[in-house]
Amino acid sequence: MHVVVPFAATDPKTRLESVLSPTERSAFARAMLADVLCVIVEADREPTVVATAPIDPAELDLPTDVLESVSVAVDDRPLTDAVNARLPGQTDSGGDGGDTDDGVAVVMADLALATTDALEDLFAADADVAIAPGRGGGTNALVVRDPAFRVDYHGASYLDHCEIAEEMGVSLETIDSLRLGTDIDEPDDLVEVLVHGDERARAPATLRDIGFELERRDGRVGVVRRDPAERDR
Repeated sequence: MHVVVPFAATDPKTRLESVLSPTERSAFARAMLADVLCVIVEADREPTVVATAPIDPAELDLPTDVLESVSVAVDDRPLTDAVNARLPGQTDSGGDGGDTDDGVAVVMADLALATTDALEDLFAADADVAIAPGRGGGTNALVVRDPAFRVDYHGASYLDHCEIAEEMGVSLETIDSLRLGTDIDEPDDLVEVLVHGDERARAPATLRDIGFELERRDGRVGVVRRDPAERDR
């Protein structure tokens, strides 16, 4: 199964601009991308990063086996068009789609909690279309096996994809997964990275290096940013 990982290479994660500088947002986005690529390769798949601008995978500090398995395609079209060009049966839209025996998976680059087990559950789903929805109605990851299915990432895309599948009469499976259902877009989402992220992963380490740490607030957990120099005294 081919795995496509869309990535906004320029000015990523703009909804985090209240807590991260442009340089920090770029570093954090690339850390999440690296973590996602690692778990995809651990699931025995070879991912293609579909980036809006050229990126060098060697700069992501990936293990050698992961680096050797990753390819990059530059496509600055809107997300829907870039993904559709790579789905099964699509051979003439400026992408690299085509005939695939076991479908095409699309996994977003900001799934900082993704694990190999969670991805394997998605890949193993016995349906023409399998979707791991995100909070708020988005589509965080999906597998498409039917060559006629096309995505539409505008608005509440999970509901739209369910409707498209129903209208086409193809089988649909929803994957209920905390790991795949948590995409990191807003400042409050940083809590999830520090609470549930793998200690060995790059995304939580990047946040800690910047100075973020957990803080308990009236029975709830939030994040606070401290100067790393002061924190380490």
